[in-house]
This record gives sequence, structure tokens and C-alpha cells, in this order.
Amino acid sequence: MTLRAGATWQVHVGSEQTTVAWDPPDDQTAGRVFVCAHGAGGQMNDRSILAVTRALRERGIGSVRFNFLYRERRSGRPDPMPKLLACYEAVVASVRAELAPGALVLGGRSMGGRAASMLVAGGGACDGLLLLAYPLHPPGQQAKLRVEHLPRITVPVLCINGTRDPFCDPALMKQTLAGLGSNWRMLWLDGADHSFHVLKSSGRTDPEVLDEVANACDTWVAGTVKSSA
Repeated sequence: MTLRAGATWQVHVGSEQTTVAWDPPDDQTAGRVFVCAHGAGGQMNDRSILAVTRALRERGIGSVRFNFLYRERRSGRPDPMPKLLACYEAVVASVRAELAPGALVLGGRSMGGRAASMLVAGGGACDGLLLLAYPLHPPGQQAKLRVEHLPRITVPVLCINGTRDPFCDPALMKQTLAGLGSNWRMLWLDGADHSFHVLKSSGRTDPEVLDEVANACDTWVAGTVKSSA
């Protein structure tokens, strides 16, 4: 089918199905597509997801949003990781079939980014991985690091976290990055929390932080991510 701007469609995952939405870029000539998964407590129409994807569209990067199956069922309890991965994999297969992207970037916010990273570490093909507020560990539980699979990721990676993020201790992340390859790039948002929100005392506004995120993504995709098509 031919997908128009703002189109949604259904993707089957086993006996269930979920909703996928296509937000084309202002300039569609580059064929760059970012599949963006939501966080554990979120869904595809979260304000934070829409803000990021809108900013990326303005810079020529189309975005695909989707609900994990538990959110499609209107449940607040995330599915086990294998089921999250099955859903993400089905969405990616559908995106390839319907959009034929020139360059495909996987990722998402928090848990969604973690699921994308595990999919890619397990052999899922893409041209780049974009992790927004990667949950390195549960808040206050720095010993429970979610890093075992990260060394198996070989595609270009851009990871963006705030310095006040309780899910990502900066010192521990820097230690983790030291053991990873040169394909990893880290961007720290000074004073931002897990939602990329900054305090008024920081001297910056949330829209300014969002611009920093979008500009960094645009530069990274244009200079680092190469199409495998």
C-alpha cells in the first residue's frame, strides 16, 4: 500500500496486532527512517515521543511510532522482553516492506531503546541505533547494570542521556563506554533528567534541549549512518 502523511496501519505479532504510525519528513528525498519505541510507562502518542519525532521530521528524518502489545491492550505492565522484541521485530519487517527506507535507524526512549539495542545485539539488521535516555540501571540500583549485550552491537550508536537521569549514573556510563567500540557516541544533556527536562535554574529551556537533541541526531545520521540498501 502507499502510505500518506500521518497514515497508521496494523502489524500482526503472532495472534495479536499493534498500531504503527508514519510521520514522513518535510524533505523525503533522503529516505532516512527512525523507528522509535516508547518507554515502559508510555505509548506511541506520548508528548515526549511526538516532540522528538516532530523535531527530527523538520530535519529530514522520517519517524515510525508504534505501541508495544501491552500498551495496545491498554495495560500498564510491560510485556516480558522476548515479547517486546517480537513486537519490535515485526514492526521493523513491516517498515521495510511498506517504506523501503534508504537508511534505517532503530531505537527509542528508555525501555524502548533498550529493546532496540537487544534486538540489534541479537542480529537485527539496521544502519544505526539511536538510544534516548538509555536505562543503564534501575533508579538507586547501580549494581544492576543492563550492559551485557552492548558489546555485541557493531552498527553506529548515538546514546543521549541527561546528567540528572536517575536511570543512568554518568560515571557508570563512562565506564561502560570505555569497554565498547568506536562505533559508540555519547551525548550528555547538561542538567536534564530522564525526560530531558531541565530546571529553570539551568538557564536553558526544554525546547532548547530538544533542539540540541534533534541537531545532534541530524548531524550523526548525516555523517555516520550509511545506508545498507
